[in-house]
Amino acid sequence: MDSREILSLYEWTPGLCFRHPSRGEVDTTPVSTLHPRNDGALEVRACRDCVVEMEGVRRRAAEKAGVPYEAGHVAHPLRGRKR
Repeated sequence: MDSREILSLYEWTPGLCFRHPSRGEVDTTPVSTLHPRNDGALEVRACRDCVVEMEGVRRRAAEKAGVPYEAGHVAHPLRGRKR
């Protein structure tokens, strides 16, 4: 699966990337939610470059753990059993 196909699995809206806030508003997708004490929920968003990098990390981790890799879930930890 190439980067374009991976990115098409996500919904994109303008926002600030957690790793690249200096880029200003760019297309981002939610990747996590933080729940700081007394501050409700804060959404963590990532840009396209970061999502592609995070998907690569997930793919390599799945291979190492012997579990199936499925793109489109950077907000979720790897799940599954060893093959």
